[in-house]
Amino acid sequence: MAKRKITKRWLLNSFGIILLILIAIEILSAYGLKSYYYSGVRQTVVSRADLVDGLLKKYAQDASADYATEVRGLIENFEDKDKMEIMALDMDGNVLLSSSGFEATEKLYMPDFQEALGSETGEGYFQGMLYGENSLALTRISQVSDEEIFAIRYITSLVRVDRQIISLVVIITVLGVAIIFFVVLSSTYFINSIVVPLGKVGQTARKIAQGDFSIRLEKENDDEIGELCDVINYMAGELSKAEQLKNDFISSVSHELRTPLTAIKGWAETLADEERPDPQTLHKGMEVIGKETERLSGMVEELLDFSRMQSGRMAMVMDRMDLVAELDDAVLMFDQRAAREKIEIRYEEPEDFIIVMGDHNRLKQVFVNILDNAFKHTPSGGAVSISVRRIGEEATVTIADTGEGIKPEDLPQVKTKFYKGDSTKRGSGIGLAVADEIVTRHGGRLEIGSIYQKGTTVTITLPLAGKKSEAEISEIEG
Repeated sequence: MAKRKITKRWLLNSFGIILLILIAIEILSAYGLKSYYYSGVRQTVVSRADLVDGLLKKYAQDASADYATEVRGLIENFEDKDKMEIMALDMDGNVLLSSSGFEATEKLYMPDFQEALGSETGEGYFQGMLYGENSLALTRISQVSDEEIFAIRYITSLVRVDRQIISLVVIITVLGVAIIFFVVLSSTYFINSIVVPLGKVGQTARKIAQGDFSIRLEKENDDEIGELCDVINYMAGELSKAEQLKNDFISSVSHELRTPLTAIKGWAETLADEERPDPQTLHKGMEVIGKETERLSGMVEELLDFSRMQSGRMAMVMDRMDLVAELDDAVLMFDQRAAREKIEIRYEEPEDFIIVMGDHNRLKQVFVNILDNAFKHTPSGGAVSISVRRIGEEATVTIADTGEGIKPEDLPQVKTKFYKGDSTKRGSGIGLAVADEIVTRHGGRLEIGSIYQKGTTVTITLPLAGKKSEAEISEIEG
């Protein structure tokens, strides 16, 4: 339906405008041709009249010649009698002589003669219907003193001229119709070259909106439509990736939530079935329930942080803080885990304070998240190295592990939300995305480097306190 509407609108507009232009051109052309040809005929009649006037004066000045006889011979032998008629009139308007041999039985309709009588120049002109056809008539009062011949009248038919004008107008009309046909044909082709691809784009976009991200547009031309096809295809690809990441995220989160819930439910049922569970079983069960509950709480908090990040509601309480103290607390949280999993912690703690403007809780969340990832991917017997130092006007925290590393194809995507390079590992796939957002809001950078099968290094860079104005800090918070 859209195609028909656009095509119809385009053709009507184009056809209407061109038709109006052609009609205007045809009217102006017809008027111009008529003026041109009629003016040419009039100039011809005037030139013949001037010639006859000269001969009449010559005859009048020749004393040996009979003026009336000479005039009769001039009219009867008029060389242009096939083109026009010449008449000699008396003062009452009666035809005395005619080059056609016509003898009027009654007085003729001669508006040009009447005009000549009232004109100071003694000349009258008329163009219109005379004696049943379109004609041009010119009458001149004779300047030669003669009692009988008072005026000379010239009449020529405009029929042939009208036919020629009509022929030219017909040719112009045919050319106009040909132009309209060409415009309609070319417009139809042009519209189809735009509307048809746009229709395909619309159909593809509709299928993408319905969830079919596998569909792709075929790029036919390297133009704006082709560029639009590339954009649509790119969008479909990105949506497909996002959809896959979302599905993986949902699956991962569902699994991550189910595992601790299953453990909690199992131990709760075990303890409930025993009337008086032995202290060892009770202690172990409560330990597992507490651990898994804490794990669930952490996952829920991570999801809430992601939701806040997506909606722009992740608040930052910025204050002067000692970066080393916050990192110490985060490292201390992993001492027991390191001992349990037999992973060595190598921590280079500086002696000096390193003051930054930051949110205590959010930065500690970043450190904990990155340390958790390092321990998660480091096998027993490996090591996690932590260091913090001041470099110029910035503070740099480095956390490196000797784990499995990240595959080169996965490295550019690790900070992307929902992305999990190894779907077998625990985690939601949003931890690094949240951490990167927090660091960015602090005006810093989170960079990840990795060598597959050798280990991963995460570097967090933050500006030192006092190097940014309060306005800049507020901008970061917003």
